[in-house]
Amino acid sequence: MEASLSTISVDGHELAYEVLPGRAPGVIFLPGFKSDMTGTKAMAVRDWCTGRGQAFTRFDYSGHGQSTGKFEDGTIGRWAAEAVAILDQVTTGPQILIGSSMGGWMALLTARARPERIAALVGIAAAPDFTEDLMWAGYPDEVRQILHCDGVYHEPSDYGEPYTITMRLIEEGREHLVLRSPLTLPFPVRLIQGMKDPDVPWRTALRLAEHIDGEDVEVVLVKDGDHRLSEPADIARLGRMLEGLLF
Repeated sequence: MEASLSTISVDGHELAYEVLPGRAPGVIFLPGFKSDMTGTKAMAVRDWCTGRGQAFTRFDYSGHGQSTGKFEDGTIGRWAAEAVAILDQVTTGPQILIGSSMGGWMALLTARARPERIAALVGIAAAPDFTEDLMWAGYPDEVRQILHCDGVYHEPSDYGEPYTITMRLIEEGREHLVLRSPLTLPFPVRLIQGMKDPDVPWRTALRLAEHIDGEDVEVVLVKDGDHRLSEPADIARLGRMLEGLLF
């Protein structure tokens, strides 16, 4: 099935997206922090949906991948609004949200904004509130001082060039925390978390599951799993999980 490549304009930025038409519910893949829609998991889900004839959407946030904008200008609120815009303007009918790392936070914010559109939510190493709980809480005093004084910190990364972290990202993120207020998700939620994840502690998945106000919530802990969870066994596990969520 041929893909449809296009862009939509959201708050002055052109967001790149791809849509594969197919059966409902559709599936939307929300990538992680400084990741994009060409990642291993996004492409694997795309292939899985194509094989089933399932509708599928993937996209890049502003400052990521093929979308316009600078990464360092992005905030949690902006990227979440873009995810909602993709849901509203690009898709129709019920959708299964699949969020990887930061995309898990974006999926939760999208589901909170449009619960009536969501058929299910899958978090892969979901990182809700990571700007506060993982970044700010984990920074030593000298890094916090750099952010306060310079407004920006270049954080080393195991995945490539350093991340440009701004004080605005940290401060604006506090307006979108999901683990400090009620989080009602009246649909199936599935969380996959590696126990050898160096970036998101595996207990984050348990904390999120406990916090969610919903009856159908399951957590899968992968004892030897890393943050990416993109090995063949991980992709196969994700496919089985999606199979169980489709109706």
